[in-house]
Amino acid sequence: MASYDRSRAGGSPRPPRTGDTWWYAAVAAEAPGSFSTRVRTRTRRACLGAVLVLTVVYAGLVLTATGRRWGDAALTGRRTDTVVTTLLREHPSLSGLTTLSLVLGCLLLPAVGLIRRRYALTGLAAGAVVTALAITALLQRYAPRPRFLDPGGALVPSGFPSAQTTLALGIALGLALVVPQRQRGLVVGAATLWAVAVGAYTLADGRHRPGDVIAGALVVLAVHCGLHSLLARKGRVRPAARRGAALPGLPATLPLLLVAAGGLGAGLWLLGATLAVPDAALAVPGAASYDAAGFRLAHRCGQALAAGVVATTGLLLLVLLRHVELERPPVPFRLGGPFVEAAGAPADAELVGPFTEDLDHEIS
Repeated sequence: MASYDRSRAGGSPRPPRTGDTWWYAAVAAEAPGSFSTRVRTRTRRACLGAVLVLTVVYAGLVLTATGRRWGDAALTGRRTDTVVTTLLREHPSLSGLTTLSLVLGCLLLPAVGLIRRRYALTGLAAGAVVTALAITALLQRYAPRPRFLDPGGALVPSGFPSAQTTLALGIALGLALVVPQRQRGLVVGAATLWAVAVGAYTLADGRHRPGDVIAGALVVLAVHCGLHSLLARKGRVRPAARRGAALPGLPATLPLLLVAAGGLGAGLWLLGATLAVPDAALAVPGAASYDAAGFRLAHRCGQALAAGVVATTGLLLLVLLRHVELERPPVPFRLGGPFVEAAGAPADAELVGPFTEDLDHEIS
């Protein structure tokens, strides 16, 4: 339990009342564990919710024939989308830039933590990224799913969840542990926008289906929410300043909010119209069952849903950590010595102020 959650020796001036907020617990120490408990409760619920949604996505997009058909249609639709094909043809260096940005992100995360001398939090952030990648690898290898074959009959390796999205979003959310609280919204928001771009490129390049990107984002969210819940349980969180905390992050969080709302809204609106697209594996250009417009619409629907989910995960973590400080408070000044002890220092080693209650001493 953190120091600001402990009760005072001798009791409180008054018992806690209904409506007392976290700042009263931090200042008066009258509600043991209230702030830490709130943070732990909401992050734990978010972790369980992410796992539940991941299960629904896996069951709906991998285990059902309709979900697989929609994913195949979104994958095939990238070839009929002239915007995507033109972009990839005119900018072939995007593949190298995506890989380079992931490498730089892996270097940036520990560099920021080590420069700020937050060694423990840097280790936790790196451990969260490794844990998310390990869970992704285990799901790719051992999660039951139908076999996917390419046109030549070779077995296609599973891409559920997307490792690129897991790495990019893991770095973005890991920055929340190592950057200052006032810059958290700006840094994490900008990094999450980069993770959205990485996920969009993997869909446009044909490496993954939309469900793979969505599952990668949910894995990262579950891991980080579980980590923050553990930090709150250990008393490693404390209240932060409330006024003006959201203003520095608006240049990044506002576009992220627009991407989340627009992506989820457009994706869900188009989803019903794209579920009836014919099976992409049997569709041949020029055949009666080939619907180029439907495949293109399915691809754009998948892009919108994936971008909306990735952006929502970054926003959700920022909301869960609002007014939460992860760094330890500065060491307070402490008086000591025989004169302080003679003046009646508390026996439970509370901090002693600069003025004592010894009325025989007068400061002139």
